[in-house]
Amino acid sequence: MFVLLAAAVCTKAGKALVSRQFVEMTRTRVEGLLAAFPKLMNTGKQHTFVETESVRYVYQPLEKLYMVLVTTKNSNILEDLETLRLFSRVIPEYCRVLEESEISEHCFDLIFAFDEIVALGYRENVNLAQIRTFTEMDSHEEKVFRAVRETQEREAKAEMRRKAKELQQIRHHMVKIYLFINTMKTHKHHFLSLTESGFKQWSSSHVNQIASLTIK
Repeated sequence: MFVLLAAAVCTKAGKALVSRQFVEMTRTRVEGLLAAFPKLMNTGKQHTFVETESVRYVYQPLEKLYMVLVTTKNSNILEDLETLRLFSRVIPEYCRVLEESEISEHCFDLIFAFDEIVALGYRENVNLAQIRTFTEMDSHEEKVFRAVRETQEREAKAEMRRKAKELQQIRHHMVKIYLFINTMKTHKHHFLSLTESGFKQWSSSHVNQIASLTIK
């Protein structure tokens, strides 16, 4: 069995419109491999594959674009070509026209379909009808997941608003308590001042009366 490293739809200049790597590879590595592909095409040879020292490119023209598979060099070329044909048949299933804008618009549909064809670098035993069914199932599950997530987000936002309202009410209540305490302190101080003043006046009056009686 061959190991498929990556699959991509790219322009004749090597610009990847959609790509999917099936083994552990950096994005830079994938972009580098795809950028090198058009340069290898300038050899003038009319083949459906081309090789470098490390990888093999298996490709099929799609009008102004290319469907490209990047495989290991020890892969079976017949299996490579069969897989390439399946990848190429997938594209029109999701894209009405083979143009850059259309490919970019349906890139996620294509990636989901690519994932049904290859898993961990190895070809799955699927046909075009099964791929379509599986991706539609995935699409339905994704819609359900999105609906559940949106519901959870709405509930979380409602809970945050409720808690914010509670905190606002608590702060408002605390302010009222603070103002009440300050008012009571002011009244208490005023009351004590009046009491102290009255006591002084009462004491002074009674002292004068006592002094008057003593003199008599």
